Amino acid sequence: MPILGKENDIYPSDLLANDDYLTSEDRQWWCVYTLSRREKDLMRKLAVLKIAHYSPVIPKRYRSPNGRLRTSYVPLFPNYVFMFGTEEDRYEAMTTNCISKCNPIKDREQLVHDLRQIHNVIDSGVALTPEARLEPGNKVRVKTGPFAKYEGTVIRREGKTRLLLSIQFIEQCVSMEMDEGLLEPV
Repeated sequence: MPILGKENDIYPSDLLANDDYLTSEDRQWWCVYTLSRREKDLMRKLAVLKIAHYSPVIPKRYRSPNGRLRTSYVPLFPNYVFMFGTEEDRYEAMTTNCISKCNPIKDREQLVHDLRQIHNVIDSGVALTPEARLEPGNKVRVKTGPFAKYEGTVIRREGKTRLLLSIQFIEQCVSMEMDEGLLEPV
């Protein structure tokens, strides 16, 4: 049983599904680097301010000292929140006292593509393993199944093939176990 229930990690809930949010001329994507352990605090404040944002959150299971199985919901990319808004929205976000720095994202299409992939994988319930950085490997595409057409990099860990999905802008990744037969070279 979770200590605290899962909070919304995306606002509005159709942010990545609706292209109207993504093609706006006066709004842009920002990569927000938060102060230590302030991601959820910032997301709560951005939702109150009605500023669009996404910061993937995943369940992390562990045993407490007394042996009980606990679940916490932790940011997939610690200290990062992706915000979509105007310059005024950026200013309001900076006044929350949760932000260390805020950088504009130049390649909007690539970021949205990457975030959609991560969001869909999390929604599917597949167990994810955060990866510290991009590693060299073969670029591949999933041929069939629920993740068909997803692209990533192959890595091997403990003799198992894993597909690496990345957010290239911040050089952060997640991986999921994948059968080699489902992959084809790009």
